[in-house]
Amino acid sequence: MNTLAVIFDMDGVIAHTNPYHAKAFEAFFDKYKIPYSEEEFEKHMYGKHNSYIFTHFFKRPIRGEELLNLEMEKEGLFREIYGAEVKPIPYLPNFLEDLHVNDVQLGVATSAPRANMDLILDALDIRKFFKSTLGSENVELHKPHPEVYEKSAANLGIDPTDCFVFEDSFSGVTAGLNANMNVIGVLSTHKKEELPVCLDYIENYKDMNFARLREIYREHVG
Repeated sequence: MNTLAVIFDMDGVIAHTNPYHAKAFEAFFDKYKIPYSEEEFEKHMYGKHNSYIFTHFFKRPIRGEELLNLEMEKEGLFREIYGAEVKPIPYLPNFLEDLHVNDVQLGVATSAPRANMDLILDALDIRKFFKSTLGSENVELHKPHPEVYEKSAANLGIDPTDCFVFEDSFSGVTAGLNANMNVIGVLSTHKKEELPVCLDYIENYKDMNFARLREIYREHVG
């Protein structure tokens, strides 16, 4: 079997951050008197880049310096709320250690700002596992465009067809598929039926290990 890589999204995949993003957005939108609902969050917030989120909820294009300032404000709220609450999706550290000892190349590819990624990787003490870490500042085009996954594969030196992606959102799964990678759906935010078709689906990492990935690879890739 070829050398494999595993690339993780962050929100909902490394840590279950979405409820805390919702709290941050609620406080943020209340300040600006912007209406919102949980249904809108599900459709237009989870897994989306801030440029899309702000444009949708403010009902006008949000770009340039205004985008940077609003993003800094909202993400600062998120880090303040979530900083003392950081914990991994269950069994993730065991999975990372198993992949590491089996010489699998690991990366993080998130639509979130790097400051959020730094907070989570350092709080969980898992930065040491990852050879590539890409945030929103590292790409021009955001998910569902595959740029962040294509750049991750290049950083890891692995062909995209030999890369697994763990994703929890529709746009993220689509980005992995658009990159011609092998996508595993993490059902922390959406139901199986709400995502594009993945090679496998997990609730957490309890039953996921290198042997299982190798089985999936041989069954679907060759």
